[in-house]
Amino acid sequence: MSSQDIFNDALKNAEFEEHYRPLADRMRPESIDEFVGQSHLFNQTSPLRQAINSGKPHSMVLWGPPGTGKTTIAHLIANHCQVPFLSVSAVLCGIKEIRAAIETAKQNQQRNHATTVLFVDEVHRFNKSQQDAFLPHIENGTICFIGATTENPSFELNNALLSRARTYVLKRLDDKAIAQCLNYAIKDKARGLGGTPIIISDREINLLAQAADGDARKALTLLELAADLCHSQESAETNIIDDSIIQQVTQSSLKRFDKQGEYFYDMISALHKSVRGTDPDASLYWYCRMLDGGCDPTYIARRVVRIASEDIGNADPRALQLCISAWDTYTRLGSPEGELAIAQAIIYLASAPKSNAVYKAYNSATQHAKEQGTLEVPLHLRNAPTKLMEGLGYGANYRYAHDEDEGYAAGENYFPDELINTQYYYPVDRGLEIKIKEKLERLRKKTAE
Repeated sequence: MSSQDIFNDALKNAEFEEHYRPLADRMRPESIDEFVGQSHLFNQTSPLRQAINSGKPHSMVLWGPPGTGKTTIAHLIANHCQVPFLSVSAVLCGIKEIRAAIETAKQNQQRNHATTVLFVDEVHRFNKSQQDAFLPHIENGTICFIGATTENPSFELNNALLSRARTYVLKRLDDKAIAQCLNYAIKDKARGLGGTPIIISDREINLLAQAADGDARKALTLLELAADLCHSQESAETNIIDDSIIQQVTQSSLKRFDKQGEYFYDMISALHKSVRGTDPDASLYWYCRMLDGGCDPTYIARRVVRIASEDIGNADPRALQLCISAWDTYTRLGSPEGELAIAQAIIYLASAPKSNAVYKAYNSATQHAKEQGTLEVPLHLRNAPTKLMEGLGYGANYRYAHDEDEGYAAGENYFPDELINTQYYYPVDRGLEIKIKEKLERLRKKTAE
């Protein structure tokens, strides 16, 4: 191959790299009508929509989780209002870059008498002096400042900057909105994956949406990885994104546990089940078998504490404290004296009333938290230490339970709006949980009235 051929190949590769754009960037909405989510910001009566429609954008701070459209909104405002657009990142830039951007904005203003949209990504990373550098140019109309942040502006941005910019709160995208973005990308032939068709079911799309947890950019990145993976596989059906591919692109790192032998774990299982089955004699036998086999008593003490919460719970709350005391006793005395305290705890657990209500409630809540993603905290449950947060409705109409009859605010909701009236904890009719159950039922009845 000649040197000219090598140069031509290098040029082609450079052109490819220059023109390649990730799917998430290619699918960035080009008009307001294409924008998915944030309907509270884009309805016809909203201040932001009215400003865009008037062609006179105002300075603003866009506050919200990653992948919810902050950068896209800045681009849409500039495109719709037909004004120049500049972008800087607080992660990479300093005062020098800010001055260069301002100088360009001044030149734009001199040429066409138009303000320039200056988008500042991760604006919370700028220090006070860097933030102050924008102030005079916002005031004289040289720039329309649009800052994007994932952090609370009340804590991260100067009051002087906040007073000159309106704050808009972006919400986490729900799974339906994420799935809509993914379907657009799959079908779009010009910008998305439609040019090289792939086959993916609604189920797989929903799995990707759930894995993205409200982040459209992450969802599109996962989809692009899945598409690349299915095309790279050597099979007759390389255009199919199936469960195995979804698992590969969404899996998190798994932590492995170095087992000490199957028989060892068979015995700890026998101990646990004997306690659960209210057989103190069998429980004591398996405990002694494990000690005889050389098991570290600290390991057993740790497992016994777990059993106290998993199998006894609030049927006898004393069980947990007794187990912690037994563990502490062994730590202080060592073997063989401390082993007797663990034996005492095991016998107590085996003889105590049983309830797995806490265990089941915890597992249900954990699963719900993973499935539902990052739901918003209701405004009335948030604190409002700043005027901005108070103005956004933080803490409004919160009812202080201690001021209510019986110290209980009947009818108050403490869940995200999407989970109102959800119940995880169902006390059993054993031990102290009998009284707990009666109390909760009485209070829920009061709420229903």
